[in-house]
Amino acid sequence: MSAGQIAVLVASVACVAAVAGLLVSIRSLRGQVDRLRLVADELRRQTVPLVADAHRVVDQAATEMERVGAVLDSTESVHATVDSASRLAYRAFANPVVKVLAVRAGAATGIRRLASGGASADHGRSSRASANGAGSSRASADGAGSSRASANGAGSSRASANGAGSNGAASNGAGAHGHRNGRR
Repeated sequence: MSAGQIAVLVASVACVAAVAGLLVSIRSLRGQVDRLRLVADELRRQTVPLVADAHRVVDQAATEMERVGAVLDSTESVHATVDSASRLAYRAFANPVVKVLAVRAGAATGIRRLASGGASADHGRSSRASANGAGSSRASADGAGSSRASANGAGSSRASANGAGSNGAASNGAGAHGHRNGRR
């Protein structure tokens, strides 16, 4: 055998060995592909129901979100209604309540005066006739309070000796309302 023939023989044996190795590799790869296919089928069997459940849950969540949105809208509407109703009630009742409280305070003061012995109980500060007119009396010497008649008319009196009162008649006949001598 010549060298050329030996080379061809070696090359053919090498080719047969390579083909045999490729066949073994192909068979091994085919086994791996079969195992991979089984795992993929198992995964598909488990995930398809899970994905379907996820779609159902997402649909339910979207429906619930719409309901929650409607509830929030209703809540905002109720809040606005209650807010406007409370403002209306405040406007309707604030002034009368203040007046009732003022009447109550005045009545309590009057009752306290009557119970303590009449006009001189508060040491002249808020009696009917006081020396300095510092309270809310009907007649005072200097008119510093809010009296009905005062000596000099410094307060907002109905009638004053010099006619300086802001809302009554003066003894000289030139009062704000045109009444003479402190009479209406």
